[in-house]
Amino acid sequence: MVTYYDDRSVQVTSTAVTVNGDAYPVTEISEVWHHRGSLSWRVLAGRGALGAAMAGPLVFAVIGIALGVWLDGSATVTVAIIGVSVLIGLAAGPIADQLFEYFDRSYARGSRPREVWIRWRGHPVRLLRTPDALRFGQIYRAVQRAIEADQSAPK
Repeated sequence: MVTYYDDRSVQVTSTAVTVNGDAYPVTEISEVWHHRGSLSWRVLAGRGALGAAMAGPLVFAVIGIALGVWLDGSATVTVAIIGVSVLIGLAAGPIADQLFEYFDRSYARGSRPREVWIRWRGHPVRLLRTPDALRFGQIYRAVQRAIEADQSAPK
């Protein structure tokens, strides 16, 4: 028996696809397909907020430098304003690294739910619905490989 995918709720092997305890023998599955759900505006708004949080300190630094030059005050005041602005801009680096990590994870999770469907004994069955794009792709490909291996095996 070959295991194509295995986690807490889904197991895909060369003999069966098991989802939350329900087993579907691979020999009885004739087709697999997927469906994408509607876009999640909550996820997109979260990405926008992360983008704004990454750009915020840099924007404030540029505004501070421009303000320091525009005020045309004493040299000490101008240097102080520009210095503080540069420090704010430099502080954005470590913060941006952490925010980029969250931003990257949001793309791995996806912005819409996805479903894996199979035709089992002639009837459509939804195996899985998940917003996690990475997990969806792994499970979908595992089911495809299990079906392909079964169909190419000598009977």
